[in-house]
Amino acid sequence: MPDALTDSLDPSLSSLSCDAAVIGGGPAGLMAAEALAQAGVAVQVFDAMPSVGRKFLLAGKGGLNLTHSEPFEPFAARFGARRAQIEPLLARFGAEALRAWAHGLGVDTFVGTSGRVFPTDMKAAPLLRAWLHRLRGMGVQFHMRHRWLGWGPGGALRFAAPQGERFVAARATVLALGGASWPRLGSDAAWVPLLAERGVAIAPLQPANCGFDVPRVDAPVGETRRDFFRELIGRGPAPARGWTPFFAEHFAGQPFKSVALSFTDSQGRHFARRGEFVATATGVEGSLVYAVSSLLRDEIAAHGHATFLLDLLPDHTPERVLAEVRHPRGARSLSSHLKGRLGLDGIKAAILHEQLGKGGVQDLVALARAIKALPVTVVAARPVAEAISTAGGVAFEALDGHLMLDALPGVFCAGEMLDWEAPTGGYLLTASCATGRAAGEGAAHWLKLQK
Repeated sequence: MPDALTDSLDPSLSSLSCDAAVIGGGPAGLMAAEALAQAGVAVQVFDAMPSVGRKFLLAGKGGLNLTHSEPFEPFAARFGARRAQIEPLLARFGAEALRAWAHGLGVDTFVGTSGRVFPTDMKAAPLLRAWLHRLRGMGVQFHMRHRWLGWGPGGALRFAAPQGERFVAARATVLALGGASWPRLGSDAAWVPLLAERGVAIAPLQPANCGFDVPRVDAPVGETRRDFFRELIGRGPAPARGWTPFFAEHFAGQPFKSVALSFTDSQGRHFARRGEFVATATGVEGSLVYAVSSLLRDEIAAHGHATFLLDLLPDHTPERVLAEVRHPRGARSLSSHLKGRLGLDGIKAAILHEQLGKGGVQDLVALARAIKALPVTVVAARPVAEAISTAGGVAFEALDGHLMLDALPGVFCAGEMLDWEAPTGGYLLTASCATGRAAGEGAAHWLKLQK
């Protein structure tokens, strides 16, 4: 019996006929295969990688965030512009259904303090093993190292396999090929031209839940730098600037903890939340940045830059901060004063010096304002290959209500290759599973109509 996570190849045939082919062995594809098998359809799953669920396993490396426990209304709102398309799918297979499904595989779950839902053992591999065992028991067959190449003569699916090119004639096909994030795990977006040349509308793929770069521009010094900072905090347009070599060398990789981030874009959309993020050598990344990444990304696309405000002490009022900053410090250095009166040190103190300069931090009013509303300008999202997920993909307008392509009857799409995005926190996995189940059920319905 092959390993639960790596399936052996079937070398016997260069061609194959089947009722349903699922291309892509991530959560969306596996959920589509399960829905098809539950409807009594014989299913063949194909994946380019040596084993299925590679991104799923990576996501669970630090603890698999299966879904989120918040009520349905705010949960659905996380899908923004595509809420209208995703919400009906979540109504059929949402957070509670996903937890019940996991329990059916023998995997208990719990709700963390953040509201996120995890398997009790925090691991992805046991859940995946149980899932594959169930699928094999339902007759689902797996074909690994099969890279989809599009369609061949007579509409047969073309695959590059270790033994050479292989053709598969499938009565129904579910594509669950992922977006473009983490291509080394299989999601390389090679499907985009294959569908585009068949007339399928595809929104450009963009990074989502991603980090950002600050511009590499030398900051002015002395009194000029003080004027520069005053311009940043509201007396004119925010000029571009970047981390100094000192800041990048000493603080890259360190977290900003217990901070609040706010941002209002040029369309009036507003974001405000407390949390954490990390300074990188070139900018910022981490959960709090990911949560606002879609607004930042779109603002940069429209205007070339975006500036968010960072509150370094969200539990302190501006009045208290100003009073503590102005408190007589005697012979103590400013750094010791800020640490003693406000607990500001480390990376928080460093970014104040980074933005104001040695002379600027002596302007106590400006310093107090910076502690509560420090502007941070970003000018570029990190490459899509580094992003946690992808925005863009197959437009919902190109699909019917069962997620079948209007241009390709009998071909369904699911998962991250669809044009939707959501923040981290369990929303991505839940929607991937929901779309996979919907596509599988849609394919089963299509096959029934063809009889």
